[in-house]
Amino acid sequence: MSQPQTISINDLDLSQLADVRKQLEDELNHLTNSFAQLKQAQAKFTACIDNVKDVKPQNKGKPILVPLTNSLYVPGKLCDPEHVIVDVGTGYFVKKTRTQATKHYQSKVDYIRSNLETLEDTINKKRENMNYLVGVMQVKLQEQTKGGAAAS
Repeated sequence: MSQPQTISINDLDLSQLADVRKQLEDELNHLTNSFAQLKQAQAKFTACIDNVKDVKPQNKGKPILVPLTNSLYVPGKLCDPEHVIVDVGTGYFVKKTRTQATKHYQSKVDYIRSNLETLEDTINKKRENMNYLVGVMQVKLQEQTKGGAAAS
C-alpha cells in the first residue's frame, strides 16, 4: 500500500488551488451543519431535563397532555409522578425514576458537549487552512497579474 504524498500548496497552480478551496468549503459546510444539528440535539436533551423536573409529586392526579408524536397530544392524568418513560433510542422506551432520567439526559448533554468542543476545534482548524489557502491564492494572483503586466 502506498503512502500518501505531502504536497505544499505553494507548488500548486491557481486551478488546483481553486479545487482545494472548493473541497475545504464543502468540508466546512458539512462540519458547520453537523455542529448545528448537535446543538439542536443538545437543546432537546436539555429540554427533556427541564420536563422531568416539571413532574412533581404534588401534580399527581392532575390533567396533562401526553405526546404521541411531535404534533399529536392526548389528554391524560399524572398517576405516578416518581417515574417517567424515557426514549432510549431506536423505538425503545424505559421506565425510570425522575433522578435516573435526569442523569440519563445529563449524560447525553455532556457527551454532546464534548463532541461539540472537538468539532469546534476541527472547524477552527479548517477555517485557518482556508484563510491560509486564500492568502496563497491572492499572492499567486498578484504575481500572475504582475507577470502579465511586465510581459506587455
